[in-house]
Amino acid sequence: MAAGDYGGAFSRLEWMVAGRYLRARRSEGAISVIAGFSLVGIMLGVATLIIVMSVMNGFRTELVDRILGAQPHISVLSSDPGGIADYDAMVARLRANSEVTRAAPILERQVMASSDAGNSGALIRGMRAEDLATLESVADPEEARGKLSDYGEGGVAVGAGLAQRLRLGVGDTITLISPRGLTTPFGVAPRVKGYRIAYIFRIGMSEYDRAFVFMPLAEAQAFFKMDGRVDAVEVMVARPDEVERIGVALAPDIGTAGYLWNWKRANSGFLSALDVERNVMFLILALIILVAALNIISGLIMLVKDKGRDIGILRTIGLPRGAVLRIFFICGASIGVVGTVLGVALGIAFTRNIAEIQSAVEALLGTSVWDPEIRMLTRVPAVMVPSDVVMTTVLALGLSFLATWYPAWRAARLDPVEALRYE
Repeated sequence: MAAGDYGGAFSRLEWMVAGRYLRARRSEGAISVIAGFSLVGIMLGVATLIIVMSVMNGFRTELVDRILGAQPHISVLSSDPGGIADYDAMVARLRANSEVTRAAPILERQVMASSDAGNSGALIRGMRAEDLATLESVADPEEARGKLSDYGEGGVAVGAGLAQRLRLGVGDTITLISPRGLTTPFGVAPRVKGYRIAYIFRIGMSEYDRAFVFMPLAEAQAFFKMDGRVDAVEVMVARPDEVERIGVALAPDIGTAGYLWNWKRANSGFLSALDVERNVMFLILALIILVAALNIISGLIMLVKDKGRDIGILRTIGLPRGAVLRIFFICGASIGVVGTVLGVALGIAFTRNIAEIQSAVEALLGTSVWDPEIRMLTRVPAVMVPSDVVMTTVLALGLSFLATWYPAWRAARLDPVEALRYE
């Protein structure tokens, strides 16, 4: 052995021998196949984990954005069953706070919406035209028909899902039925009134698109007999994730007229379910990488057994045990590193082109693979978080290195006398 060939840890000699072992001959085809399956398994496991985590991150981000776009970040609810009377003064005080980006009085009630095509439950939200124009999810939605400027002239704005269910379009009349109507000798008669549809919007979250009807505040107050009063004041803030802290700062501006409710409390169960699902999916999909790493163990054990004579010769001519361990560690780690790199590349490429892939699959199958009625969003979302890619990469490399260590240790412990006894 030349002196320059071996120079300590991970020397040129160790890389050369490991490279020869990885390039299996025809007689070692089974080992080569196992190594190939291990590489492909790690690649697919890493790619799948990146893709699924990106989709779940995108799903949560899109869902939260839609929730925040359609719901107030903070609601000031009335302490009085009769509603908030001096709401304009409260709105002025709230708008003076630097944390608040938008404040608007609202009146909200559930009604029955009706047309010649059928009936459906609806959520009426009374809001002034100038306030609705600043609500981005409605003023600049995914899809819109009609003119929002016609909203304040007696027309109402209706979600696209509700309009589709009732088979109504811009200019048609939607009939709203409230159970709280006139009191007669025979009981309470429902209040029924028709309104012209001035604007149809699609937020992109079917739960809201199928229910929301925006009505001018003055008209809603008259319809529900709430003259001069509102149910709540909706508040939008610059930092929605800090609503608990901001709520404390807003308390003096509210006084005893109301109490605070924020979007996190309203959707706490939903957000917790998303976080739990994300963590569980990560653990489940990590098992794919673990299975592929176990294939590395079986492949290396077979390689060590097949190369027993070579190990004995190398040990006899003076190669230390550490060098033998590193040779087989390089063999297994190379499979893990290459598989991980290919998996990261595949996962990133798939995530960045997921919309095109969805369209191609739907065109091939002739059906939708993403039903918005079930998943509430109109498209497959994907947001790739660098920390998730790093975590997946570290996990794959860590499992690969751990799987490689035991067979490499066994190779280093092999007695050269036993290895060459029957040669």
